[in-house]
Amino acid sequence: MDWSTALQATMPELVLSVGALALMLVAAWGGQRSTRMVSWTAIAVLIGAGISLAGPASYAGVVFDGLYRADAFAAFAKVLIYVAAAVSIVIAPRFFARGDGDGLHPEYPVLILLAVAGMGMMVSAGDMLTLYVGLELNSLAAYVLASFMRRDQRSAEAGLKYFVLGALASGILLYGISLVYGFSGTTLFPGIATAYAASHSLGLTFGLVFVFAGLAFKMSAVPFHMWTPDVYEGAPTPVTTFFASAPKVAAVALGVRVAIDAMGPAIADWRQIVIFASLASIIFGAVAAIGQRNIKRLLAYSSINNVGFLLVGLAAGTQAGVSSVLLYLLIYVAMTLGSFLVVLQMRDANGDPVESIDSMAGLSVTRPGLAAAMAIFMFSLAGIPPLLGFFAKLAVFQAAVQAGLFPLAVAGFVGSVIGAYYYLRVIKVMYFDAAAPAYQRSRDTAVEYAILTVMALFISPVGWFALKPIGVWTAAAAKALF
Repeated sequence: MDWSTALQATMPELVLSVGALALMLVAAWGGQRSTRMVSWTAIAVLIGAGISLAGPASYAGVVFDGLYRADAFAAFAKVLIYVAAAVSIVIAPRFFARGDGDGLHPEYPVLILLAVAGMGMMVSAGDMLTLYVGLELNSLAAYVLASFMRRDQRSAEAGLKYFVLGALASGILLYGISLVYGFSGTTLFPGIATAYAASHSLGLTFGLVFVFAGLAFKMSAVPFHMWTPDVYEGAPTPVTTFFASAPKVAAVALGVRVAIDAMGPAIADWRQIVIFASLASIIFGAVAAIGQRNIKRLLAYSSINNVGFLLVGLAAGTQAGVSSVLLYLLIYVAMTLGSFLVVLQMRDANGDPVESIDSMAGLSVTRPGLAAAMAIFMFSLAGIPPLLGFFAKLAVFQAAVQAGLFPLAVAGFVGSVIGAYYYLRVIKVMYFDAAAPAYQRSRDTAVEYAILTVMALFISPVGWFALKPIGVWTAAAAKALF
């Protein structure tokens, strides 16, 4: 394949990289006063990257001698990542405008763009080294974002914890990659798949275990979840919104590509790991969230719980299973963005963010629209029909049953029932508890409310009209891996 086609295939990452570097220079020269312009230009860059996905080169297949995959699967994941990143930029200015010297800086959207460029490399990786470079670009930007509020002790602590544990996970992943390379003789996914098909050596098995352990950390799957609650709570809420959506999509999509493309012949080995991580994440995420009093920590355990359901679809190892994972990811991103948009509206009379669930008491009286939106997201996360969260869980359970994993589907269903408790508790607080002091209203929330309304309508029965085209889209994306 010629270089022109290869460069066109990587156009989304080129647009993001060039845009990020240009905006970094603008931020350096313009200083704080350039923040608004840099933010909106960053959103334009994300839109440009999304438009570049529409060209035929984005489905060119293998380019750069197998290092990069331009296919429908990668395009699907990138669309979700770009949407989540754009929302995370849009909602940031009002949160950071607190007058304590830690306002929004122009570096924030630049870091988002760099992280998104890394995620694009992750979901399009056709080689272990491409995978690692993309993952590290994403991680290095994420560490800075977590500690973006330099004068806030919780934010600094979140960044430090994320960095230390992230470095450990990167080391585990790199060790696994070195083992796979040592026993297969290649870092390209097709060559690795050939090695697993020809031999089940102990070295390749250990490499598989370490690679999946490193990826599990990025997904925040049990038992590599320990960073998630502390980082979600300590990081600024727009950053937490970003962490809970875009990187989650990238990590899960990367895990799916590695499992199917690189280690497909070893499905009997990695399926055991995925099933364990799935059940552990579902059960732990459900049980640990019950005692939480901070809404961001509760949503952190909710994300761990949802990763468990995503892994149910991956455990199937079939095209239907991958399709169900992609459907779940799309609906999960909408539910997560909507939930955190509600959290952003939680401010006391002084305008300071409030995160306790008790402060939501009587929200149905003081802010009925906000309560209704949060109720939709909580019911959907619990998997209660007729909301789209129910169809997401139904899809992964059906894929597991079709693959002969009936006990896993039953266990996942039981775990879903347990997890429904803490979602319903939030609704109970909003609708049945005595009203707490009302949240402060702001005039600068039109864009936030518009996004919140779109997400709530999509998750509601109105979203049924989109299920058929989404199903066609996810099936085409999943087919690209087979």
